[in-house]
Amino acid sequence: MAKASIPQSRRACEIPPFIVMDVLEKAKELEREGRSVIHLEVGEPDFRTPEPISEACRRALAAGETGYTPSLGIPELREAIARYYSEKYGIEVPARRVIVTPGSSPALLLVFEALLDPGDEVIISDPCYSCYPNYIRAAEGVPVRVKVPAENGFRFVPDEVRSHITPRTKAILINSPANPTGNILTAADLRALADFGLPIVSDEIYHGLVYEGRAHSILEFTDNAFVINGFSKTWAMTGWRLGYAILPDEFVRPVQKLQQNLLICAGSFTQRAAVAAFSDECKPYVDEMVRTYDERRRYIIPRLREIGLSVAVEPTGAFYVLADARRYSMDSYSLAFKILEECGVATAPGIDFGPNAEGYLRFSYANSLENIEEGLRRLERFFAERRVSCGS
Repeated sequence: MAKASIPQSRRACEIPPFIVMDVLEKAKELEREGRSVIHLEVGEPDFRTPEPISEACRRALAAGETGYTPSLGIPELREAIARYYSEKYGIEVPARRVIVTPGSSPALLLVFEALLDPGDEVIISDPCYSCYPNYIRAAEGVPVRVKVPAENGFRFVPDEVRSHITPRTKAILINSPANPTGNILTAADLRALADFGLPIVSDEIYHGLVYEGRAHSILEFTDNAFVINGFSKTWAMTGWRLGYAILPDEFVRPVQKLQQNLLICAGSFTQRAAVAAFSDECKPYVDEMVRTYDERRRYIIPRLREIGLSVAVEPTGAFYVLADARRYSMDSYSLAFKILEECGVATAPGIDFGPNAEGYLRFSYANSLENIEEGLRRLERFFAERRVSCGS
């Protein structure tokens, strides 16, 4: 009997791929064939999770902490998160407003499900993290892209934001330090955005990775905000899948109900382990990661410029550099895969982050300095050949 074709949902058909993952999968395929590949595409820490966290996890497992937890998260972790935000930013964050989730991506999805009705608009920067528009669309919202100029550090220009606000605008989504640019919104930037009076959804996942100045939480400027954060980046816990949201009081119960139905709760032993992330024992591990990332950052930026890729404003957070490759190609997708195939360096094409990043390449320095040096040597040869072939 012939198998009937099962129609796919419109949502499944229309969602674009996360291109950096396609690059990673192609890179892994080349490695299986025996090729040497330098990974500068993926935003994943190359450090081990700090030992105090791993040890706390082992203790939790030994104690049988493997069951469901309260849907909002265990009280000890919610209190630790609230205390961390209060101490770090000098603001009052009651633990009752914290919900722990299985990663920061689910936290974003839950917030948008609680905030948006069909057709509601959310203002996002262009470029921005690839998945933001899809989180919004998943909640039947409409992402509205606002170009952020490279010469302004890819930061919002308030007048441009104002020109995109309509009666359907429900929120502004920000990310500082930002993926893919590594740039940080200033206190003045955040105050200007808060002054629009719209809810702000602030993705603060890279707040622990800052090399110059400091990152401000949106909660320093307004309570009309939803903070998204997690443990993946600062504490090198990507595989632990643990995040959280800090919510306005009136949204705690709606988001809790959504979590109860869609996700139930975050992992029990991972939550127990994460309490240790805020201990004094973990601080030296994080400090060493930040020092090492900064060393790599200070190396990669001038080298990219030597190679012929422009970096208009130096990033000061996260672990990314968005470099302008338009002198070589306006098709960043084809260029990224050509670089991968010809010289074994995996990069993220700018188009993955929005039309305003077309012609750019994102480089992650979450890799060893030795590998970064080798990757850039390969890129230098690659681009040198193109300059010769173009007669420049």
